[in-house]
Amino acid sequence: MMRLLKLTFKAGGKRGISQGGPLSPLLSNLYLTSVDEMLERAKEVTKTITQGKIYTRLEYYRWADDLVILVDSYRKWEWLFKAVYKRLQEELNKIGVTLNADKTRLVNAEEGGIFSFLGFRFKRIRTRQGKEGVLRLPKIESRTKLLKKLKEVFRHYRSHSVSGVIDEINPILRGWVAYFRIGNSSRCFAFIKDWVEKKVRRHLMYAQKRQGFGWKRWSKETLYTTFGLYNGYHLLKVSPVQ
Repeated sequence: MMRLLKLTFKAGGKRGISQGGPLSPLLSNLYLTSVDEMLERAKEVTKTITQGKIYTRLEYYRWADDLVILVDSYRKWEWLFKAVYKRLQEELNKIGVTLNADKTRLVNAEEGGIFSFLGFRFKRIRTRQGKEGVLRLPKIESRTKLLKKLKEVFRHYRSHSVSGVIDEINPILRGWVAYFRIGNSSRCFAFIKDWVEKKVRRHLMYAQKRQGFGWKRWSKETLYTTFGLYNGYHLLKVSPVQ
């Protein structure tokens, strides 16, 4: 699947869905069920069988009001891309939902196009084995948002004990890492882990009215085993999508 369309819906107007509100995902799922059904039909009728193998020419993924449609990039399937897009617009008109033009775009992954979906950046690559694959990387914006949230905790708890700070940041780290561990996130995790270690060290030194990071005072093992800093940065064993 090389050609794809990244879409975001404006589920407002006569449907009365507040985009970004707490009920938005649920209401979007209710109103966009007909879109899912239409795409499922398109997916089934365009499947082909060659030498006993079934090939899917269209795939899609939707979360609330974000949708990605992937279409085979061979020229013979260009009609399918245009047909699905036209049919999608017809279905959306029926339920009073429009596309968000600013967040809707066409990407040709075969030509190096990159797209984002649910906090990840997707990029097509050639693996070390010479096969085509897709890298799933945390968006820079996702990482920046996490660090900003952690900074606020460190700032707010500056006069508290290190155990109090760690009690606050551990759940944040655990949730964020659990979400992104399904991707190719090792470099991003290493950056975050190093950043957090330094912030904890600075907190400890501040409590003692000292400068620096206390490299000789506290080993890494002390940070994790004695103070209980979160250390579950392992990835799920997944290869680039092929």
